[in-house]
Amino acid sequence: MSGDARELKGRTGLRRLVNAFGYSIDGFRAIWSSEQAFRQEFWLSVVLIPVAVLLPVSRTQSALLVFSLFFLLIVETLNSAIEAAIDRIGPEIHPLSKKAKDLGSLAVLLTLAADALIWVLVLLDAFW
Repeated sequence: MSGDARELKGRTGLRRLVNAFGYSIDGFRAIWSSEQAFRQEFWLSVVLIPVAVLLPVSRTQSALLVFSLFFLLIVETLNSAIEAAIDRIGPEIHPLSKKAKDLGSLAVLLTLAADALIWVLVLLDAFW
């Protein structure tokens, strides 16, 4: 894609919503085709969301389990966006580029840890 990004600005009303949805679909296609971690987390979510809904827990606990999986996908998407922006700047190794990528990776790791803790606590509450 080339051209002036300003051409995409200033849309209003329904056209803006349609464009925004299209950009989101483009983003999904981009992350799906380039990020194995996202695909793995996506399929994990596809398996675990029905489990979360079918577990003998409260609706609030089910919602927490489902939200934790969506949050993981969101953080992974933001991490991929950070990596793409850094890669756009240039291929040379720079301490700030490394820091940005490492922090994005840490965000994903912390989210995975939080998800694991949430799932363990809810399952212990349900079956202990």
